[in-house]
Amino acid sequence: QVQLVESGGGLVQAGGPLRLSCAASGRTFSTYAMGWFRQAPGKAREFVAAISWNGGGSYYADSVKGRFTISRDNAKNPVYLQMHSLKPEGTAVYYCAADLHRSSELATQEHKYDDWGQGTQVTVSS
Repeated sequence: QVQLVESGGGLVQAGGPLRLSCAASGRTFSTYAMGWFRQAPGKAREFVAAISWNGGGSYYADSVKGRFTISRDNAKNPVYLQMHSLKPEGTAVYYCAADLHRSSELATQEHKYDDWGQGTQVTVSS
């Protein structure tokens, strides 16, 4: 089991940047893939980005490709989501999640992730 704590959320103007962090504890961090999801008010939670256990592979939702970057520091344990050119529709609670199965492909579906953080609110003003 992995415990995850997100931070870095807040209020940002449209077009601005923001970096989210997710601190992990429990299982050895470098042994599992990580993902970011978000849930806007009144909508289902959706996939944002994922990164492989060693950081060598990543995958993004089309809606954020080219604007968001996921990265990880296996020496210090956090996973990051650097967001640029934020849009008002990016207002959501952002969650990090751990995929403990070490599958060959990065997962985009919620049910493939085992442990979740509590989320951090990002509000993008227009």
